Amino acid sequence: MNKTSMNYQLLGRSGLRVSDLCLGTMTFGDDWGWGAAKDESRKIYDAYHEAGGNFIDTANIYTNGSSEKLVGEFVAGHREEVVLATKYTNATAGFSGKPGTDANAGGNQRKNMVQAVEASLKRLGNRLHRSLLASHLGPDHSCGGSHARLR
Repeated sequence: MNKTSMNYQLLGRSGLRVSDLCLGTMTFGDDWGWGAAKDESRKIYDAYHEAGGNFIDTANIYTNGSSEKLVGEFVAGHREEVVLATKYTNATAGFSGKPGTDANAGGNQRKNMVQAVEASLKRLGNRLHRSLLASHLGPDHSCGGSHARLR
């Protein structure tokens, strides 16, 4: 498949055109004891990008943040060509680095959202907030209106 054979769709009312296929990167990195090591993750990403894919899904907890770091590295030379979607609702270790020590290190409240956005942007290598951040919960759950803005 080459770039001219990939189909694109509008992402809601955002005006962004994203490829029909979204690359899920939950297993980019082997920090969980399984998943794709960096070299294999790179091969997967390169094949997707060469085929014209431009829509990438990750999350702050995927392989303990390694997924976001790898994706950020892989898109560094062509960041403006891709649409990154990351998620934040699931609990992380918080600032102490120890799981279960920060009651606000998960959920959809403002504090977690702001901390998660800042941490994700750092891991992704983005200086400006240009990414869409979505909750792991569906639109039937309260996310402070974020789903309404994504529609």
